[in-house]
Amino acid sequence: MQVSVEKTSELSRKMTVSLSDEMLQEKMDARFKSLAREVKVDGFRPGKVPVRVVKKMYGDRVKNEVAGDMIQSTYFKALQEQELNPAGHPHIDQIADAEGFQYTAEFEIYPEISLDGISALEIKKPVAIVEPSDVDAMVEKLREQKKSWKAVERQSAKGDRVTVSFSGECEGENFTDGRVRDYPVEIGAGTMIPGFEDELIGLETGAIKTFEVTFPEEYGNEKLTGKTAKFEVELFKIEEASLPEIDEEFIKAYGIEDGSRDSFNADIKSNMERELAIGLKGKLKNSVMDELYEKIKISIPSALIDEEVKNVMKPYEENIKKQGLKLNDLDLPKDMFEEQAKRRVALGLILGEIIQKNEIKVDDAKVKSTIEDMASSYERPEEVLEWYYSDESRLNEVKQMVIEGQAVEWIVDQAKVSDENVSFEDVMEKQQQQKK
Repeated sequence: MQVSVEKTSELSRKMTVSLSDEMLQEKMDARFKSLAREVKVDGFRPGKVPVRVVKKMYGDRVKNEVAGDMIQSTYFKALQEQELNPAGHPHIDQIADAEGFQYTAEFEIYPEISLDGISALEIKKPVAIVEPSDVDAMVEKLREQKKSWKAVERQSAKGDRVTVSFSGECEGENFTDGRVRDYPVEIGAGTMIPGFEDELIGLETGAIKTFEVTFPEEYGNEKLTGKTAKFEVELFKIEEASLPEIDEEFIKAYGIEDGSRDSFNADIKSNMERELAIGLKGKLKNSVMDELYEKIKISIPSALIDEEVKNVMKPYEENIKKQGLKLNDLDLPKDMFEEQAKRRVALGLILGEIIQKNEIKVDDAKVKSTIEDMASSYERPEEVLEWYYSDESRLNEVKQMVIEGQAVEWIVDQAKVSDENVSFEDVMEKQQQQKK
């Protein structure tokens, strides 16, 4: 076997593999003899079909099959011989009219990654504590979750819940499938498109109002994105919120047995500090990833980007299917996801290099403590632990998360780090945005 490699671009390679014609013929002859024992041909007893007849009947098929087998058996040997690490699948062409048997394989290789710039990275480490005001704000959120509604006869105001029916029209076409009926809207909650809820303020029961609102540019339905729509709304009921008192009964409902405000606040603070620790860790990781992507420049194989674009698009495709639509209905452009895919691939390659070069091994104790932290918010944490440890794929997801965290810790140890004071609210808000 003879192998030559041509560098066609920074990451692209064209590998030519040459094999002797004798090898091809030898393998074809062996296949013909095997077929002669298996095939049934009129006029010949089973197993007694002459090879020349088999060659005439199956010559082209056998040649293609043997050629495919030879490519498959020699391709990886050739890569190993040339010390090449391909990224993605190769494009293989057999060379016609060549002397002997030849084929070319065109592919991209993984880039060489230098970690020399790690020590020059400037990373801001977020620092925050749970303030008494944060605890008070959380108590108010818990009260909001337990609020009740009471019908009132007055004009609607921000904070009220109104029951409406409405229809929407854009460019002369109704997009609400006729009319939406008995729809509850909490004014100021931000569940409707911007501007819609504001139009419901100051109305009385039975009021009918027509108004225009512009859909945001990032709206999910491409047909409505950035366009102005006309709504007709009829208001049927106005309800105002009533918040519960923070009494013993309220507190005990959250599992605080003594029902005291001090114990309640202490428990809330403890939970918030646990959430804050997770949030700060995530915020630090994002800071590291941003700096890493900006400062450590690498060439990225387009094959890996294309593959990652598909992964990034999957949640959108699944959501489209749930809505009963076809992907072609939205015609999502791939370049819309390309930058996100490029970032993911680049960071994955850099982190992989850091893990390999520094022989970072997954810390099983950290894996266990990570699962325990995730399980602590459930009623039966021991069942959550069993759920993870009983399935290798689920456990591997946690292991991957942990080893990435270990790589981030290594980067932080090497880089220039400065503290950045942030608030609990800011950390939690960013965390919620990332989840979305």
